[in-house]
Amino acid sequence: MAHLDRTRATRLMEIAGLDALLLLSPESFTYATGAPAGVATMWRRAGAVAAIIPANPALTESAVVTDLFEAAFRASSAITDIRTNPIWVETGDIRGMDAGALSPEELIESAWAKQGRPAGFQRPETFDAARGFGLARALLAEKRLDKGRIGVEFDGLSVIDFHLLSEALPGAELVDASDLVRRLKMIKSPIEIGHLRTAVELAEAGIATLRETIDVGVSRDALAAAWEKGVRAEAARRNVQNLTGLWEYVSVGENPWTRGGVIQRGDLVKVDVGCLIAGYTSDTGRTFVCGMPSPLQARLFDALQTAYDAGLPLLRPGIAMSEVHGITTEAMAKAGFPSYTRGHFGHGLGAGLGSEEWPFLSRQSDVIIEPGMVLAFETPWYVDCVGGMIIENQLLITADGHEIMNRLPSGLVSL
Repeated sequence: MAHLDRTRATRLMEIAGLDALLLLSPESFTYATGAPAGVATMWRRAGAVAAIIPANPALTESAVVTDLFEAAFRASSAITDIRTNPIWVETGDIRGMDAGALSPEELIESAWAKQGRPAGFQRPETFDAARGFGLARALLAEKRLDKGRIGVEFDGLSVIDFHLLSEALPGAELVDASDLVRRLKMIKSPIEIGHLRTAVELAEAGIATLRETIDVGVSRDALAAAWEKGVRAEAARRNVQNLTGLWEYVSVGENPWTRGGVIQRGDLVKVDVGCLIAGYTSDTGRTFVCGMPSPLQARLFDALQTAYDAGLPLLRPGIAMSEVHGITTEAMAKAGFPSYTRGHFGHGLGAGLGSEEWPFLSRQSDVIIEPGMVLAFETPWYVDCVGGMIIENQLLITADGHEIMNRLPSGLVSL
């Protein structure tokens, strides 16, 4: 199912003076169409696929899809106005044909003819970006949009592909719509929210398993394995079929960046983890100590808790993200650390390339918090010879405030 809100897209395009969006990245293609982008996007070069979203709501959406994934697209997407772009994989379709009446050679040739394959057809090495852009131009031309202002995500377009796209659309004005698309994606659909909720619940099940494993002599790698085991056990218990990945940054001891080591008495265990459901990643951070914390560990973590508690109430509609950053930073200063500086105290969550997605809770942000956003709010600190410390929760912004999706306690836990 597509997650793009057409009404919101129209409003943002009208503000930007755009006639259409031309979405070329695999993530944006799936976001707009609800269908997989396919293997031809693995190189992250544009031109294999495209989704076209006109600003005029009376005009239908359309798409360029690869021939290998045409059937998957038709089964997954409500968009019916499509053009197919051949890729390197040879295919055939003999559905509805009488295989017994023809020789194998005649059968395949007839199938190709039925599909409209021209004489002399040759598949490209991978895919032909110029052809894909040409198909997009044809779809835009049918809607009389090929000479309009077309929004494209410049932040995901190589210089080479930009030149090819410009050649395919010589009459159009290509406009950077990177920010517009990010603003579309920052408000989640109910299904996206459901994915992120499941993801954080699985991650916390893993943290609970990891917590029970913490003891003197246990290695960092054993903790990471325990976390993954807990995640997969919970996914199996709940019959979760769309767990598409997981990631972890677990550290042990005085070096917060190490990927090795074993627990000693008094060591901090920093756990920063996430699960992916249908590509949507959660993000949660917890801190444990094996035994009792030292006075220094306790003092630093208390400051983080003070800052977290100061910023958390501001996570509600109508508040500027920059204000959250300012209040959280100010709280750290009042807690005794005026030189503590962090570029952001959290971020959006979704189906981007990494675990952090725009927008960021930073001093530079111009974003006003809106209902439907899913954010990670965090106050981390990494101090060599002390260890890694983090408080991080995943929040859904509601009509009048926020809902913390996490259930595990977020304070410094002594074990």
